[in-house]
Amino acid sequence: MKIPPAWRLPPAIQNRFGERSVGKQRAMVIDGHLLLILHKAPEAGEQTRVGVLFWRQPNGIWEHSGGGIGLQPLLKHLENYNTAEEKLQIAYRQAESAEDYFHLLEAIAPLRLAAKNMHATLQVAREGVPDDRDLIDLRDWAYEIDRSLDLLYENTKNALDYQIAQRAEEQNRLTTEALIAGHRLNILAAVFLPLTAIASIFGMNLNSGIDGSSTFTFWLVAVGAIALGSLVRRWVVRGRWF
Repeated sequence: MKIPPAWRLPPAIQNRFGERSVGKQRAMVIDGHLLLILHKAPEAGEQTRVGVLFWRQPNGIWEHSGGGIGLQPLLKHLENYNTAEEKLQIAYRQAESAEDYFHLLEAIAPLRLAAKNMHATLQVAREGVPDDRDLIDLRDWAYEIDRSLDLLYENTKNALDYQIAQRAEEQNRLTTEALIAGHRLNILAAVFLPLTAIASIFGMNLNSGIDGSSTFTFWLVAVGAIALGSLVRRWVVRGRWF
């Protein structure tokens, strides 16, 4: 980013600009001249920061690198941050899923960092030009934006953590229910395993010796198998036979 040719800045300020980019947000105060290097409010997913310059001459007149004169362009700059913060507040109130909160965090993070650096820059400018009352208001406004974004970031992060914890708790509950159901099936299998085994043995096409026995013998074998199943169930549940 180039300094507007019509600006008559002290060489000490001009020599502090690099050739590749505008650099980080900062304030330069030399010989009554104040130069603010700020970044526009970043959009979600935007990697490159767009710089803007605000020059306060020793006589108190402000100029903007976009061509504006007066304090209004600087007020508009902060208003853009404020508008972006309000949009994120609305998105936070509408978020429902963990995915919503994750994407919201991605959008908050760059704006939050830019607002924090903007507030620090205006604080340096306030200290460099202590007689300018407008800088006090601008600094305080930047602080409010920075603080709101900090709170929004923490609230969103907490909401995301709560969603993750809630899902983990639900998964644990389902796992526990599955284990209980499996345990019950094991108990049923233990009860009927002896009966099934005995029925399979006596159901074979071999002469067992009780083929022509009375109904009493059938019930005696059935009751004995169920009793043996109860012993197996006790061993499954308690780990011992008696």
